[in-house]
Amino acid sequence: MEIRSESTLMRSDYKPPLSQAIPKARLQVWFFRVCSCILVWTCLIQLFWHSQIFTGLTNQISRFSLPVESVPLPPPPRRNYTSNGVLLVSCNGGLNQMRAAICDMVTVARLLNLTLVVPELDKKSFWADPRYMFVFAGFKKSHVDFVAKAILVSVFYSDFEDIFDVKHFIDSLRDEVRIIRRLPKRYSKKYGYKLFEMPPVSWSNDKYYLQQVLPRFSKRKVIHFLRSDTRLANNGLSLDLQRLRCRVNFQGLRFTPPIEALGSKLVRILQQRGSFVALHLRYEMDMLAFSGCTHGCTEEEAEELKKMRYAYPWWREKEIVSEERRVQGLCPLTPEEAVLVLKALGFQKDTQIYIAAGEIYGGAKRLALLKESFPRIVKKEMLLDPTELQQFQNHSSQMAALDFIVSVASNTFIPTYYGNMAKVVEGHRRYLGFKKTILLDRKRLVELLDLHYNKTLSWDQFAVAVKETHQGRRMGEPTHRKVISDRPKEEDYFYANPQECINENDIVH
Repeated sequence: MEIRSESTLMRSDYKPPLSQAIPKARLQVWFFRVCSCILVWTCLIQLFWHSQIFTGLTNQISRFSLPVESVPLPPPPRRNYTSNGVLLVSCNGGLNQMRAAICDMVTVARLLNLTLVVPELDKKSFWADPRYMFVFAGFKKSHVDFVAKAILVSVFYSDFEDIFDVKHFIDSLRDEVRIIRRLPKRYSKKYGYKLFEMPPVSWSNDKYYLQQVLPRFSKRKVIHFLRSDTRLANNGLSLDLQRLRCRVNFQGLRFTPPIEALGSKLVRILQQRGSFVALHLRYEMDMLAFSGCTHGCTEEEAEELKKMRYAYPWWREKEIVSEERRVQGLCPLTPEEAVLVLKALGFQKDTQIYIAAGEIYGGAKRLALLKESFPRIVKKEMLLDPTELQQFQNHSSQMAALDFIVSVASNTFIPTYYGNMAKVVEGHRRYLGFKKTILLDRKRLVELLDLHYNKTLSWDQFAVAVKETHQGRRMGEPTHRKVISDRPKEEDYFYANPQECINENDIVH
């Protein structure tokens, strides 16, 4: 065997024997081929991704999505028009009632060629009104903390920019309507300008606004709409106006980045644990007091809720017979009733259930059976660190926005009361491809529940009847809105089923 010294190996003119050079050359060829294969396959995968997958997802993401990191699109060009005046709007109600109202007011401003001031959100609440604090003296000691928390929530009200991305709202709609952040100073009461104020007529069509409202702007440059809930008809509007309502709802109204980010985190945590149901359990103190529904409550609790109802002057109905409301299907299900309905619908004990609601009336005691029957029940307070929720804790609308994001993203959404949140979430889920939404027939369920309670119906009979009741058009399937022209409050709500913005081929005639 040939032995070479270290000095020989280090000489610059040294050449290895042919037996060593050949393997090295083969290694270089092999390395080149591997790199070439990797490059070719990478190109093929990229082409497949962009042509087959990305185009399929882009449509859904552009319609509505949870927050994603993406390059922001430039705003559309401004629409050039002569403004007929300035529209100032005060929204009333909860988050989702105000959301729908904002969509309507943008549409009205577009119809009348107005300049819209960013809408003012509801800041009036009986909780924060000191004239009615006397009623809390009669509340049970167990609810003192809840009442104090409710008062605090109302004191720390939210402005538009605290809930929605105001810059995106203005920029994304500027090709339709001019939106300004604040009323110009020259029109302010501080400068002696006397605003003309009016509440538009509920469920009005375009003719009302063109014939009754627009002429008023020729005399007064600014009009203040004192109320905004359901001020635009569900039906009978042009396709362009209906689609503008959808555009505002699904694209123009984006939550602030902090709300979007935390809502997205909640969804990720839930999805990592598997599929989940969002249960909108509307068994909250304000709802029970407003509706007069006291089924399952003690006499003391019923009296407590009645006092609250009398304390709030805007709630017109004071004397309400709870059981009459219940048999008419006008009450939210109790947590105990919700347990039986969920079981009858086939949900198993290991189902992951997210409670999309505020403080449940009666606290842990009323949730005990629900937790026993479905141990994987969670709320946002259980999934997030307290420091993450701290900035939203005393703002009920911002907390509701988190529940809204989770409810839209859930595998199944079930509201126990068909209120504004239930309707607006339902509409979003239809728009996203008719995601499963179980709309409970509360009137029929009350009949079945009572028959089961008095042992007229066995469990098996009850379960079969519940399933049969909700087959057909109570699962969020494609369908047309029910139109009742002379009773608009009884017809299907536009924002629950925005059929004009959904592929016509998907809708059942």
